[in-house]
Amino acid sequence: MDSIQAIIIGIIEGFTEFLPISSTGHMIVAGRFLGIPQSAVVNAYEIIIQFAAILAVMLIYREKLSPKKIDLWAKLMLAFVPFAIAGFLAKDYVDVLFNSKTVAYMFIIGGVVFLVVEYFYKETPHQVTEAEGVGWMQALWVGIAQIFAIIPGTSRSGATIIGGLLSGLDRKASSDFSFLLAIPVMGAVSLYSLLKHYQDFAGADITAFAIGFVVAFVVAYVTVKLFLVFIQRFSFVPFGIYRIIFGIILLMIL
Repeated sequence: MDSIQAIIIGIIEGFTEFLPISSTGHMIVAGRFLGIPQSAVVNAYEIIIQFAAILAVMLIYREKLSPKKIDLWAKLMLAFVPFAIAGFLAKDYVDVLFNSKTVAYMFIIGGVVFLVVEYFYKETPHQVTEAEGVGWMQALWVGIAQIFAIIPGTSRSGATIIGGLLSGLDRKASSDFSFLLAIPVMGAVSLYSLLKHYQDFAGADITAFAIGFVVAFVVAYVTVKLFLVFIQRFSFVPFGIYRIIFGIILLMIL
């Protein structure tokens, strides 16, 4: 992987990781067009840029990392538990699901789910409008919804945002809780991947890795900031439509 490829992949990771459109499918398409075969070095690079995206979210929500927010983080950890258990039980079967067709179909299914949820979505005075106001049962439902993210192409943020909307959170609160939940979830996944593939860093191009890290961090930071502004004025319908179109295109180019 050269520096130009590292920049392109870094941009894609930073832009798609936290939007409800799944970074997996975009990585597959980008890898094909750039002629980047899946390898140990590529796996190592994906760990690095994912870590960069996590740091970007931590910077955006830095005021919520305070010990004063212990109640919020206790609920986030509760939401993390179902995914951790399901991920551990399914770790030997995930590779079977990781194929282009599964990703494409999950793009389409996820898009339809977004459109259906948005169709019935209504703002009410009883909705939770802040991440700190999420209840214990709501946090648990978001965590259960996150289990679907084990299936490639589902989108972790998409699954948790839908879970939040269905449990009584408004769009902003669902998004905030989803992004905060990404910190322990993606942190744990990245750490697991690092321990599993640490030897793959031996043959890495450090310069390309460093460039990709910076690019992914900056793009993820800007994307999340703009997304939070967007969902306060618009719905998730555009993301649902995009997912369906992208899934169909992915099926066509397989």
